[in-house]
Amino acid sequence: MVETQRTGKSVTRSKGPDFYGLRFIVVAGKGGVGRSTVSAALALSAARRGKRVLVAMCNSKERLSYLLEVNPIGPNIQAILPNIDAVNMEPKSALEEYGMLILKIRALYRFIFENRFVAAVMRGAPGLDAWALLGKAQYHVREMDERNRPRFDLVILDAPATGHGLDMLRIPRVIMEAAAPGLLRREAEVAWELFTDPNRSGICLVTLAEELAVNETLDLHRAFSQELKLPICCLVINQVLTKLFAQEEWTFLEKLSSDGIVNPYGRFLIKCSRVRAQREALQHSYIQRLDDAIDAKKYLLPALFTAEFRRSAVENLSAVIDRSA
Repeated sequence: MVETQRTGKSVTRSKGPDFYGLRFIVVAGKGGVGRSTVSAALALSAARRGKRVLVAMCNSKERLSYLLEVNPIGPNIQAILPNIDAVNMEPKSALEEYGMLILKIRALYRFIFENRFVAAVMRGAPGLDAWALLGKAQYHVREMDERNRPRFDLVILDAPATGHGLDMLRIPRVIMEAAAPGLLRREAEVAWELFTDPNRSGICLVTLAEELAVNETLDLHRAFSQELKLPICCLVINQVLTKLFAQEEWTFLEKLSSDGIVNPYGRFLIKCSRVRAQREALQHSYIQRLDDAIDAKKYLLPALFTAEFRRSAVENLSAVIDRSA
């Protein structure tokens, strides 16, 4: 346990499990906060520690290949960098592959999944597409290679944005409550046991220090931790501005007036300084709200101003994660 002093009060925090000891991480957050960037940075960080990593995307507009400057990533698992594989899962191919993985025998798979009556029912089953993606991703956590060791040490699921990602992770519990005993229910139970185990799995919440993103992240945190009882392994606050002014200077700059300053450059400098101080103060207040509400390891990733956000930028963010681990 560690104790943090904050505005005259002390708050007891638990360190939580070793981030790099987890087997399955779900990267979740509002659209536009940088989930794919964070997934790439986490993968690079874990791979540098010798972990064999799979980054699994959910039928998304694939950006990972652009960020890491590798070949386009499709629905089949492919090696993209040393110790890093990736896949952009599609519902139909994911269901077929996942079905084969758990059934093992192709004839049995065809009997169940390619039967036209079964197929018609399954096409109408709510959440089946999402379960195919989630089921395939979690299966790779327990998949063994030819030497009977885990094929991957860490699977990172780049989940759909907010509501869709939350609904996806609700599906195993729905199956457990509604499905009759059998293969589907057993698979859901195995998946749920994995997702709720803080020593193996965790939710990585990604946000910006902005009002809408913070509000949505707090709602998402409540849903994951209180409704679903899923462990939160870390909070990533992306695009954090570097602090230029000390906290006591924010009030001074807020009150500073450019009246009487003849030099136009001087007036411009004062205006820019006031705007920057306001941004820093606002950012600080949002980070404080998140820190008060979410008891998890926190990573502050700096805003990087670059013409092209590519591999070198992701490497820089990954290095920040390394130093914070």
